[in-house]
Amino acid sequence: MTAAPEPVWPGQPRPLGATWDGEGTNFAVFAEGADAVDLALFDQTGVERRLRLPEVTAHTWHGYVPEVGPGQRYGFRVHGAYDPERGARRNPAKLLLDPYARAVEGMVDWDESVFGYRVGGDDLHPDDRDSSPHVPRSVVVHDTFPWGEDRRPNVPWADTVIYEAHVRGFTMRHPDVPPHQRGSFAAMGSDPVVAHLQRIGVTTLELLPVHQFVSEHHLVQMGLTNYWGYNSIGFFAPEARYSSTGTRGQQVSEFKAMVRNLHAAGIEVILDVVYNHTAEGNHMGPTLSFRGLDNDSYYRTVDSNRRFYMDYTGTGNTLNARHPQVLALIMDSLRYWVEEMHVDGFRFDLASALARSFHEVDRLSAFFDLIHQDPVVSRVKLIAEPWDVGEGGYQVGNFPVLWTEWNGRYRDTMRDFWRGARTGVADIAYRLTGSSDLYQSDGRRPYASINFVTCHDGFTLNDLVSYNDKHNEANGEGNRDGTGDNRSWNGGVEGPTTELEVVQLRERQKRNFLASLLLSAGVPMLLAGDELSRTQQGNNNAYCQDNEISWVDWEMDDDREALIEFTRSVIALRRDHPVFRRRRFFQGQAIHGSGVKDIGWFTPDGHEMDETHWRAPDVSTLGVFLNGEELPERGPRGQRVVDSSYLLLLNGGTEPALFTLPGDPWAKEYELVADTGLAYVRPPGADAPSYLAGEELSMTSRSLAVLRRRA
Repeated sequence: MTAAPEPVWPGQPRPLGATWDGEGTNFAVFAEGADAVDLALFDQTGVERRLRLPEVTAHTWHGYVPEVGPGQRYGFRVHGAYDPERGARRNPAKLLLDPYARAVEGMVDWDESVFGYRVGGDDLHPDDRDSSPHVPRSVVVHDTFPWGEDRRPNVPWADTVIYEAHVRGFTMRHPDVPPHQRGSFAAMGSDPVVAHLQRIGVTTLELLPVHQFVSEHHLVQMGLTNYWGYNSIGFFAPEARYSSTGTRGQQVSEFKAMVRNLHAAGIEVILDVVYNHTAEGNHMGPTLSFRGLDNDSYYRTVDSNRRFYMDYTGTGNTLNARHPQVLALIMDSLRYWVEEMHVDGFRFDLASALARSFHEVDRLSAFFDLIHQDPVVSRVKLIAEPWDVGEGGYQVGNFPVLWTEWNGRYRDTMRDFWRGARTGVADIAYRLTGSSDLYQSDGRRPYASINFVTCHDGFTLNDLVSYNDKHNEANGEGNRDGTGDNRSWNGGVEGPTTELEVVQLRERQKRNFLASLLLSAGVPMLLAGDELSRTQQGNNNAYCQDNEISWVDWEMDDDREALIEFTRSVIALRRDHPVFRRRRFFQGQAIHGSGVKDIGWFTPDGHEMDETHWRAPDVSTLGVFLNGEELPERGPRGQRVVDSSYLLLLNGGTEPALFTLPGDPWAKEYELVADTGLAYVRPPGADAPSYLAGEELSMTSRSLAVLRRRA
């Protein structure tokens, strides 16, 4: 089919994408090196008409089409060289998504025509079959949303409690969500879901990827799907499958309504974003968008043979964040989600891959420079997953000052301690107090550490304390996928013997992980459903399980209600007491001249720890006194912030322990606030068991106790 001589005006090269002005739509797309670009428009029946974009400005092809408006489905076809060994993969037979599309309709059906080459041969020769019936289409969107009085909650980092959830999995089985809405943005913003988040006290909802994504060919062939969504193809488009109202732009309004409802409840929305790679895979992958537009600009190719891709992500390709247009794409996308969609921040998947200027990870790369200088993006929450799969990609503690990081060291240390690994207590002391060894030297604060024990990638909390081995058989890879060492609940050491003791230990371990996480300095992150004892039946890599394995089960019983209430109570304890939310690191000295240090570490005999105890690998008990009168924080008018002082006792051993409570100058009397061994949290206003300094507190094996110093 040749381009028809339909009326197309020159239009403008900016903004990129499809922009409706009330009378027509301007289309602009970056395609350096192309000979020509056709705009493909599709009517209600799917019939295509092609219009040649008449102008090119600074490698951006553009044209204005009168009478084309919102709801119009479209794509691009790019003419030019097909020479993979020189990095060129243009093929006008392939319909391409607009990288700036605000909405996408349809899915890839994996017909052989979606590949730029003839399947069964090599990728050096183009395939001339039309892919348009088998790939999604971009949609023109003009959304005037009634935001009303929407305001960002702007929760300070130190006060933040993150809840990591999947839009579909969190809501698919909720009995109080209307069936037609389950699994959608509307469900995530619905009253019963928001009420649960408010009940437990989380401040910030972190959503797994909601950018339009594609399920990989090999998964579809096995009857599976990409459930997590870490395979983006549209960085501006909300995932159409999460829309209950339609896919011709309605998904945009539905997403905005979700954000508005969560904001009204005081809950922030953070997006997990995947700018390190796209769904087009390696050199044998499909041609869906970027590859056909300008392969050599959008992707990191191997210098010696540009047919192949650099792969720092384990997905086959790496987005070329060194290229100005790719950087512009990322920044434009981030600003769009902040300004137009009102989100409150981002968690960057495999962020180290974005920081690679050449091959090494560069803290001062162009990407970070742009983030720090941007007046919009620099003001929202920024979280890095500080690793990728390339050499030197593990960068925990090495991101710039505006960034917080998923603290993998926290996860591993906390799991080791509670499973009984004999690694001593020095490392857990760092993790409990904000990981100053990782973040203090470059001027960051304790809240640079995003603390977590579980996340979407791995076991749920229930499964972490229930399984010694992963059970990923449903993934179709012979249980070979997923991490092999789950740092499991008993670690092979002596433990319970009866079935009742096993059940009791599992429930206690859940409380141990939740209490230690929520009372550590830094920012706690909970995995959705952990407070409900959600199980994935031992699957620790459920990325392809869009079914009951991954979906949250909302059926309640007494044990689940008890764990929800325990979680709520500990979050409330954290919220009400700034001593658990310190904005500065402990110094180990008296700040205001009281003579009592801001923190103290104790052995079970009630004495302060010395080097012998810190270095001993077989020590599994410790106490930490948090002095609320020695807080370095200041109130809004510069006044001192004074809080209660607390003593945390941790027994990570397999035997009960007696702990002598420290006396002068630390305290004369204590009252018990929480004890994971007793499944106890003091109700508000209730009397609590009290103990004099010097008394012995009996602790269950593997348990945590919280005591408050009485004035």
